Amino acid sequence: MKAIKNVLICGGGMMGKGIAHVLSACEDLKITIYDMQDSPFEEGLKATFKQLVDKDILSQEEVEKRVVRVNFTTDLENDAIKAADLVIECVFERLDIKQNIFAELEKRCSVDTIFCTNTSVISPTEISANLIYKERLVGTHFWNPAFLIPLVEVIKSKDTKDEVADTVMEFLRKVGKKPVLCQKDVPGFIANRMQHALWREAIYIVEQGIADAATVDEAVRNSFGLRLPQLGPLENVDMVGMDLTYNIHSYIFKDLCRDTEPSPILKSKLENGDLGFKTGRGFQEWTPEAIEKSKNDLNEYLIKMIYNV
Repeated sequence: MKAIKNVLICGGGMMGKGIAHVLSACEDLKITIYDMQDSPFEEGLKATFKQLVDKDILSQEEVEKRVVRVNFTTDLENDAIKAADLVIECVFERLDIKQNIFAELEKRCSVDTIFCTNTSVISPTEISANLIYKERLVGTHFWNPAFLIPLVEVIKSKDTKDEVADTVMEFLRKVGKKPVLCQKDVPGFIANRMQHALWREAIYIVEQGIADAATVDEAVRNSFGLRLPQLGPLENVDMVGMDLTYNIHSYIFKDLCRDTEPSPILKSKLENGDLGFKTGRGFQEWTPEAIEKSKNDLNEYLIKMIYNV
C-alpha cells in the first residue's frame, strides 16, 4: 500500500482544524493546512485542545508539540501541496466548490496522490466527475467534532480503486479513528441515513401532537440512547430475536412516518426564521448561555465516554 507521510488538509475551518488535531498526534506525519483566507489558525487549533488540557488528558507541553507539527499556507503553489501523499478536502459543502478545488489539486499533485473528500451528503462520484484520475478519490466523512467522534465513513465512488479505499482505511486506523467502509455511494452513506430516519420520526411525533420536542429528546436520552454506544441496532435485533422484531415491525411500520419530503413544521419554522442555535429559536428557545452550555456539555460527555475521565 502507498506510504502516507505528507498530508494536505484543504480548508482551515472547524472541520479542518479538528482533522489537523487528530493527525497531529502522529510524529511521523507532515501536515499542512491550505486555505484561501489567511487566519490565526494556530490559535483556533489550540482551542480544540482546551478541554483535553483542562481534564489533564493532555499537557500544555504536548499541545505545543502537536501544534508545531501543523503548517498553514494560502499559497496553492506551496511545495507541501505538490508533495502531498494524501489530501483531505473539507471546504464548503457545495459540489462546484469541491470539484474546483480538486481540479486545481490535480494540476499540482502527483498522479498517485490520494484524494479524500470530507462530505456528509454530496456523492463522491459526483465530486470526482471532472477528474482525470477518478479512481484515486474516496469519501471520508469525519463527524463533528472531528477530534472527538471516532467514526469516519469511507465511501467508495463508482470508480474508487479497492487499493485506495484500503489505504485510507489503514491510514485512519493509524491516526486513531474508527473507519467503516460504505461500499456503495448512496445519499447519506451509512450513519446519516439512520440518523435522519430517527429525526424524521422525532419531528413527526411533535408535528402530530404526540409529545413536545423536549419530551422527545428526554425519551431518547433515557431509553435506547443510553445503550446505543454499546448495543448497535442489528445486534439488538439478534438479542431480542428475529421473530419479535418481525412481529413488532408488522404491527408498527404502517403507523410510522413515511414522508419523502421535509416535515411541514420544519418548513414553517424555516419560513419564520426559526433556525435553532443560529437564531435562538427552533423547536425550543435558546439563549446564548444555553447554546454554549449545550456545546460544552456535548464535548464533556464525549471526553468522558472516550477517555473515561
